[in-house]
Amino acid sequence: MINYRRSTAVLIGLLATTALAGPAPARADEEQAPEPPRVELVLDVSGSMRAADIDGHSRISVAQQAFNEVVDALPEETQLGIRVLGATYRGKDKKVGCQDTQQIVPVGPVDRSAAKAAVATLRPTGFTPVGLALRSAAQDLGTGATTRRIVLITDGEDTCAPPDPCEVARELAAQGTSLVVDTLGLAPDEKVRRQLLCIANATGGSYTAAQSAEELTGRIKQLVERAGDTHTRAPTVVGGATACDSAPLLAPGVYADREAFSEHRYYRVPIRPGQELRASVSMALDRPVNRDYGVLLRATAADGRELVRGADAGSGRADVLSAGLRWSATADDEDAEQTEESSAPVEPTTVCLVVSNSFAPRPGTAATPGMPVELTIDVVAAAPAPDGPDLGRGWVLLVLLTAAGLITGLLAGLLTRWWVATWREN
Repeated sequence: MINYRRSTAVLIGLLATTALAGPAPARADEEQAPEPPRVELVLDVSGSMRAADIDGHSRISVAQQAFNEVVDALPEETQLGIRVLGATYRGKDKKVGCQDTQQIVPVGPVDRSAAKAAVATLRPTGFTPVGLALRSAAQDLGTGATTRRIVLITDGEDTCAPPDPCEVARELAAQGTSLVVDTLGLAPDEKVRRQLLCIANATGGSYTAAQSAEELTGRIKQLVERAGDTHTRAPTVVGGATACDSAPLLAPGVYADREAFSEHRYYRVPIRPGQELRASVSMALDRPVNRDYGVLLRATAADGRELVRGADAGSGRADVLSAGLRWSATADDEDAEQTEESSAPVEPTTVCLVVSNSFAPRPGTAATPGMPVELTIDVVAAAPAPDGPDLGRGWVLLVLLTAAGLITGLLAGLLTRWWVATWREN
């Protein structure tokens, strides 16, 4: 009975303590459920989409067929929206026609039958307000911690600027909204190609010319599937400084920034002895620049001494340049011995990362906002080079060398006597 009462009292005490202290804090490594991939298809339904030059069919009918196949093959977890431009206004008033863009399927889990029915009713009609449609599509997708994609399908350049679609793409990229715009061109026109390529480059997307129904369908499917593959947490937006002492202090992670032409931007990373800094930077060429350019990533000490540098290298894409470096915070023998004898904590070394570029704009190229920069930082245990055999120092080394010389001479003499004796007998 006494034990029972004691157990009850202890249990009541624990419950009271828990109630007063509140719920246990969540663990730092617990992650929230990821957001589903979000994609919006933006279709040009302007008058030029009537042209019947793709496998003998009109451009709009080929696009509608491609949409139906994409909707049928859509992954269940993907949230899809559809926006059109130039689809409703049949008049000649350009001011009215350049406002003609509507979302016909809201972004979310797709009702396949309703989505295909909405696309089937489209008829080529009006103007081509590409810039306004892109800005509206970004609002449709909303904000979040993950990358979202717009797939723009058009056969012509914007007929309503301003806003210029390329400037809109740069504006969206500069907002750090983690938005990628992929473009598909349905007409072999050089001006259209340049505009769609500019839109894609500004946001890290891709441009493709589709000259058949199979190419269009396959490319749209690929881009929608890529939305799931690239559905990751967006880089942290950070602002680099113009000097080391005022630079932001960064932990391991992925960061996004903007850098002006021929600028130097500084960031700081704390590194302890026995740790190795690994850093890389990628810079996107989202606008026309002169041919002679480069990207440089340097690690310097707080006093400006250069520790190591990484020159630019190709990234596999003509519109992105990258550079990387590694540096270990290794101490010399005396410092290491003093550290072992001392119980005081070792202060980390502050390393300044300097991102520089030698870009020069072509005439007429906008200087703002700056070029997109992605900086990746990791700090790992240092991996020193393997040690060679230790032959000792001073008298020990002299004794070893003397013994090695005597043994070598003795073996050489024995081999010579054996060879001479064998030669005389023969």
